[in-house]
Amino acid sequence: MADPRFFTVAGPFTLGQLAELSGAELTDASVADKTVSDVAPLQDAEAAHVSFFDNRKYLGAFKSTQAGAVFCKPEFADAAPKGTACLVSNNPYKSYALAAQAFYPAPVVEEYRAPSADISPTATLGESCHIDHGVVIGRNVKIGARCRIQAHTVIRDGVEIGDDCDIGPNVYLTHCLIGSRVHLHSGVSIGRPGFGFAIDPAGYVTVPQLGRVMIGDDVHIGANSTVDRGAGPDTEIGQGTRIDNLVQIGHNVKIGRQCVIVAQTGISGSTQLGDYVMTGGQSGLAGHIKIGSGVRIAAQSGIMRDIPPGSEVMGSPAVPIRQFMRQVATLSKISTKPGGNDK
Repeated sequence: MADPRFFTVAGPFTLGQLAELSGAELTDASVADKTVSDVAPLQDAEAAHVSFFDNRKYLGAFKSTQAGAVFCKPEFADAAPKGTACLVSNNPYKSYALAAQAFYPAPVVEEYRAPSADISPTATLGESCHIDHGVVIGRNVKIGARCRIQAHTVIRDGVEIGDDCDIGPNVYLTHCLIGSRVHLHSGVSIGRPGFGFAIDPAGYVTVPQLGRVMIGDDVHIGANSTVDRGAGPDTEIGQGTRIDNLVQIGHNVKIGRQCVIVAQTGISGSTQLGDYVMTGGQSGLAGHIKIGSGVRIAAQSGIMRDIPPGSEVMGSPAVPIRQFMRQVATLSKISTKPGGNDK
């Protein structure tokens, strides 16, 4: 179903193959040899497609789908229409993602160095790297194997990048050490000086930013996001963390493993996030605070104090979500009382 001008589909695959690679289980083993040739949404799928159902609000679409097979939870298998095989999984979306990766595998990186690329003779590039036009690679840069560096990216002196990284176009990297399998999308800026200065009546005095940015393995950073280098201690982003587009991360920030930072979030300097923290869009985090592991922050929240592990907060200033909902309900009742301000 994907546009062939932009995507190349692999396969076909048997349902047995999809079950094995996705960790799902066929409810009817007799259809294990049935083949499907692509993935598709429930409402658009046909007999040659595999789809997924993971949200009750789409139950109607699931019951009427024409898909040849659907990933779903075990309790919904009986609701599948006749002719649709069920690949049951406790996490259908994950199973579908693994199947979709099989149909649309990442392109193999082919070794290439564009004539217009400016690569320092002291830089070290691993095998099978692809270097696009207009790339600038500075002195003593180290880039691992099978990396793709896209057009007009600048990698300044001393930067190190691990294996199998995809660095998008117009990316700027300086004062950073980057792990393996990292994806940096277009316009990302890593390692520029943090926003640090001393205030004086005669004028601001810039504080040298002498730290680095340390990025762990399997991190993804979305388009036009920025990560400032540390002022002395390093700015750190933990393994597996996903950062959306248009995110700003200040100097000395520490982000743990497997965090999710959604678009337009801003994290002020020296704030620390534990593992598995999730921030909603347009969240703002003040500086020098600690966010415990597993915290979930609702969109547009303002975080001005430490948040204990496992909390769910909302509002500005943020409070526990249940408290926020009670406050909203109370204000609504007050505003609609006879003689109130409701018009």
